[in-house]
Amino acid sequence: MAPKSKRGPGRSSKRTAAGSRPGGPRSASAKKGVPKPKKSAKFTTRAVVLMSVILLLLASYTSSLHAWWDQRSDIQSTKAEIVMRKQAIKSLQDDKIRWTDRAFVEQQARERFGWVLPGEVGYRVIGSDGKVQGNVPTLDAPTVPKTKQWYDKLWGTVVESGKEPKKAVVPPDPNTVLKK
Repeated sequence: MAPKSKRGPGRSSKRTAAGSRPGGPRSASAKKGVPKPKKSAKFTTRAVVLMSVILLLLASYTSSLHAWWDQRSDIQSTKAEIVMRKQAIKSLQDDKIRWTDRAFVEQQARERFGWVLPGEVGYRVIGSDGKVQGNVPTLDAPTVPKTKQWYDKLWGTVVESGKEPKKAVVPPDPNTVLKK
């Protein structure tokens, strides 16, 4: 029989083993000794476009996430404020109920103003310096506004506009001599 050729009908053009290559194992070892050129890290246009789209999406979602986080913190602070105000309303309702009780009103009058009921005798301890000792209830002075409000100023101009104008005082002429 004739030796079979390495190429021909029924044979593929792909080489499967190192021995089937021309030159055999010797050419494979020769290639190992030669360093392969390293591929440089180049960005293709497709990679640049993909990176820019990813960065754009990241920036878009970051701003949306920041807005969501701010709104969430606003909601939490508003919920805390609602709870606080509900507690304040409950406290005020309790105070309102307490002030409808006559005994509480009498107690507050005794403590705050030093009042006594008819027929009772109130005592105050006076020290050697002549001052009342102990807890002395006093009334706070009413607050006086430091500046007039705008509507008070406006009403003042309305009141002044209805009055007769004052006669102007003419200063004496410095050239005339006063005689006595």
